[in-house]
Formats: sequence, C-alpha cells, structure tokens
Amino acid sequence: MNVWFALPPNVVLLDFAGPAEAFRIAAQRGAPFQVRVAAAEEKASTSLGIHLGGVEPLPPALDPDDLLIVCGATNDLDALASRPGRALVRWLREVGTPRRFACVCAGALFAARAGLLDGRRCTSHHSEIELLRREAPRAHVLDSRVFVEDRGCYSSAGITAGIDLALYLIAELASPQLSVEVARHMVVYLRRAPDDPALSPWLNARNHMNDGVHRAQDVLTRAAQEDWPLPRLAARAHVSVRTLTRHFREATGLSVRDYHARLRVALARQALDSGCSVEAAATLAGVGSARQLRRLWREQTGTTPRGA
Repeated sequence: MNVWFALPPNVVLLDFAGPAEAFRIAAQRGAPFQVRVAAAEEKASTSLGIHLGGVEPLPPALDPDDLLIVCGATNDLDALASRPGRALVRWLREVGTPRRFACVCAGALFAARAGLLDGRRCTSHHSEIELLRREAPRAHVLDSRVFVEDRGCYSSAGITAGIDLALYLIAELASPQLSVEVARHMVVYLRRAPDDPALSPWLNARNHMNDGVHRAQDVLTRAAQEDWPLPRLAARAHVSVRTLTRHFREATGLSVRDYHARLRVALARQALDSGCSVEAAATLAGVGSARQLRRLWREQTGTTPRGA
C-alpha cells in the first residue's frame, strides 16, 4: 500500500515528518506500507526555511487502496494562494481521492478548497477552525478534537496530533499491536479521538514505559484466548510474579486478571459482531461456556452480550 504524503508550500515539517516516521517504522516492522512524498514544487519549501529534495511530482492517478495524507502549511492563506498551493488544490480536485484520505492540521484547508470535506465531519488546529468553516461551509467542522474520522476521511488537530492519527491508521490498516510497538518506539502516548465512546482494549493501558509490563501485555494481546496463570505470564515477561502484579497495577491501573478479561470480552464482541452465537463466542474467547462469558461480560461492562 502506498502512503502518499502531499506537501503544500511551506509545509510544517512536523506535520509531515511525525506521521511519516510512524509509517516508516511500521513498514520496517513488516507492515505493507511504502511511504511516498509528492509536491507541486521540485523542492518542497518548509516552515523552517529549508527545502526538501527528492520529492516526487504529484502523481497523475492514485490507486483506490492508497492512503493519501495532506500535510499542513504555515501562513496558510498565502500558501493556498501561491502557485504550488493552487496546483495542489487543483490536483486534489482532479485526481480523485482514494478510499482513505487524511489531513494533518491546516492540510484540511487544501482539502476543503478542493471540495473534499463537503458533507463530512472534520477538524483542524484550534487556530484554523473558523477559517476551515469558511473554506468548507458544507462540512461539519468540530473543535476540541484530537482527530475525527468520517467515512474514510480523517482529519487531525495541529502538529503532533498527526502522529496520533498515524498511530490510529496503523492500528486500523495493519494491527493494534503494531501501533503499540510503533508508539513505544517513538516514545509517544497512544490517544484516540475524544468523541470515541471508549478506548480500544487492545490499545488502552499502554501509555507507560515499563518494559516488563509491556512484555506481559504483548503476550496477552497475542493470545488472549489462552489461560495465563501468573507464574507462566511472569516467566514470559522475565520478571517475578510479585514484580509483575505490583508493576502491572502501577503502570496500567488494572490487575492482570482485569486486563486479560477485557481482552477476552473484546474477542467475544468481535465474534458476536461477525455472527457467532454466544456459545461460539465464549469458545473463541477461551472462557469455556456462554454462562462464564455472560458473567465476565457483566463484570467488565455492566451489561450482557448481545443475543444472551
């Protein structure tokens, strides 16, 4: 899968470099991503006054499976009015967007001017919200959001929020576990959009720097359907049982049992959503019986599984 970064004139370097590094690290770890960089300028101008060489021309077409990411610019009105800015807007309007496209920070302004945000929920940097509303009067512009997703269109708030969006896309397009690994490598927190109803159990409780606890969580997420007695899990994490139980709660706010239970409920939920019976979902989650699944589900969510 090509991950195209479209650079406007005076691109904010962190809008580009942060998400691009996240996808590069994911590709290095086996994800099917190829990072490609294009601009209307032969050498892309940047927010720091330096120029980036080696960028490709804006391609004449995009594959439907490509991911397009439009980065933001400084002095956005001047950037929009410039020759390369107008060329980028024209290209966005004419090339046709792939199934997934994203805007980092003021990149949403270029997409808005091209008409790509009409009828969609979107966001941008807090200082750009009113301008985005003027540029996209038919869009539903939201403020106070880290990022927003609407039918394959993703938009983020300013600068470092582009990294949050990239991690979310890596989880969606590759795997949540890989997103966790990339976040750990980049030493950043995993966040999701504030309007999401809940954090994914596969990503939640990973915002810490305890390697032993991360190793235990990696084991659990890769085989949540298995039983993991504390001695076995501690051995896989290369720590003592006492250290694991103490550090796990300190790092995550959860006991090992509760964390594992949440993962099993998530497995069961996926099975139910795919059409499985409660009994089959219980088996796939490794909890033994529908009765045990109902009890575990109630403990973790306060409700009962659909179809129970």
